[in-house]
Amino acid sequence: MENLTLTPMQEWGLGLGNRVNISGPCSAETPEQVLETVKGVAKHDVHIIRAGIWKPRTRPNSFEGVGSVGLKWLKEAGKEVGKPVCCEVANVKHVYEALRGGIDILWIGARTTTNPFAVQEIADALDGVDIPVMVKNPVNPDLNLWIGAMERLYKKGISKIAAIHRGFSVHGEKKYRNTPMWQIPIELKRRIPGMPIICDPSHISGNRVLLQPVSQKAMDLDFDGLMLESHITPDKALSDAKQQVTPERLGEILESLTYRNLTTDNPEFKSHLQHLRDEIDELDHNLIDQLVKRMSIAREIGVFKKENNITILQPGRWEEIISDRVNYGRDQGLSDDILGEILKLIHQESIRHQTKVMNEQ
Repeated sequence: MENLTLTPMQEWGLGLGNRVNISGPCSAETPEQVLETVKGVAKHDVHIIRAGIWKPRTRPNSFEGVGSVGLKWLKEAGKEVGKPVCCEVANVKHVYEALRGGIDILWIGARTTTNPFAVQEIADALDGVDIPVMVKNPVNPDLNLWIGAMERLYKKGISKIAAIHRGFSVHGEKKYRNTPMWQIPIELKRRIPGMPIICDPSHISGNRVLLQPVSQKAMDLDFDGLMLESHITPDKALSDAKQQVTPERLGEILESLTYRNLTTDNPEFKSHLQHLRDEIDELDHNLIDQLVKRMSIAREIGVFKKENNITILQPGRWEEIISDRVNYGRDQGLSDDILGEILKLIHQESIRHQTKVMNEQ
C-alpha cells in the first residue's frame, strides 16, 4: 500500500507552506519556560510549535515529562504567537488527552514506531479524526517498519501524514547520537513520492554544535522542513540539554541555511546536466557488466573448490581483498566506509553463486 494518496502540508488547514520548520522545547517544564521559549522561537522562521509532554526515558527516575497539564501550557503559548502546536503521543491515553487539549498535530515517536501493536492502537483511537500525524522513524534502521506505521494510520482515514527523520541507533563509537543513514529517508521519498519528510537534527546530532551542518544536509536533499529543539536556558533543561539551543541561536541556524531549487528553466544547465547523466548511465552499465564477469569467475572458483572439497569461505583471502581494495580506493579519494559496504555486498553475491554451484547435483 505504498501508493498512499496524502494531503500536502499546504492543505492541512494550518497555514503551512511548502517548507515547514518546527521548534520548541524538548520538554515542557513550567508555564513560564514554555511561553518564553515559544515567544522567542516565533520571532524566527518557525511555523509549528512543539513541546514534549510525556517523555519516554531509557531508565526510570529521570524526568519523564509534566504530563497532561503541559498540554494547556503548550496550547496557550501557541495561541499567544498565532501558530499551531504539536506533541508526541505514545499510547491511546496520550491521544485522547491531546485531542481534548486541542493539540493541532500529533507525532509518534521512534520507540513507539518500533512497536506495531502500539501504532495500531493509536491508529484505532484516531479512526475518523481529521488531524495531521507525523511519524518518526523507528529506532532501528527498518524502512518497512516506518512505512508500516504510516500505512496503519492511512487505513484509518488519516491522509495528513508526514515522516520525521531523526536518525537510527547503531552500535559502537559514532559521530552522531543517532546515525542519519540518509539513504533510508531518500528511499522513503522514492517509494512514496508525496510523503513530506521533516528532518530532526536535534536527535540526529545529540549536540548543538552539529545542528547547522545536519540541517544544511537535509535542505540539500530537498527535505520539507526541520524540527529543532529550543529552550530559553538550554544548559538547565531537564531533558536533552546538549542538543537544545536558545531561540536566538535557532534563528542564526535558520538564517545561515542555503535553500536550493529542485530544478531550473536554464536550458544550458539542463543540457550539460543531461550530458553528465548520460556519462553516469554508461558507467553504471559498465559497472554491472564488470560485476557479471566477476560473478562468472566466482562460479568457476566454486566449481574448482567443489572438485577439491574446499570450503566456500576463505577468511584469509577475504581479509586480503578488503585490505587491498580499501587502500587502493582510498588513494583514489573514496571513503573506507563506502568501499567496505560495496565489497561486502559483492562478497555476499559471490558466496551466493558459489553456494549454488556447490549444491548442484
